[in-house]
Amino acid sequence: MIHIDFQDETNSVDEAFVDLIQRIIHFAGVKEGIQADSEVSISFVDNSEIQEINRNYRQKDQPTDVISFAMQEEGEGEMKILHEDMPLMLGDIVISVDKAKEQAEDYGHTLERELGFLALHGFLHLLGYDHMNDEDEKVMFNRQEEILHEFGLQRS
Repeated sequence: MIHIDFQDETNSVDEAFVDLIQRIIHFAGVKEGIQADSEVSISFVDNSEIQEINRNYRQKDQPTDVISFAMQEEGEGEMKILHEDMPLMLGDIVISVDKAKEQAEDYGHTLERELGFLALHGFLHLLGYDHMNDEDEKVMFNRQEEILHEFGLQRS
């Protein structure tokens, strides 16, 4: 089972939402064939905090809904380091609770669905999915919808 370290810097995320996110990440991990002892961290922040992160790491000075930091990506000139006896650290997912609430209202679905979607979106980024071009976007978004549908978390 994937170990998820949750940090709620907003002190506002209901335990039921944390449980849902844990279940959807485990479900997606099985679907994607991720080793069971993998680790991921998920932080819930406000718009101010995610804007600062977005500005510092992506040079975009605005709040966004979710940002992922994959630990398994190799930057230019970096060597892959494998520790076979250690759990695989997939990376960090940062979710703006403020943005999630705004988008749930904008899209006409529940906060539960939006948080589940954002967590899954961030998780797929950790696994190497991306949407930098139309072809990759189609692959990632189709996979997202497949997993959400199979899990039972459709738009309502």
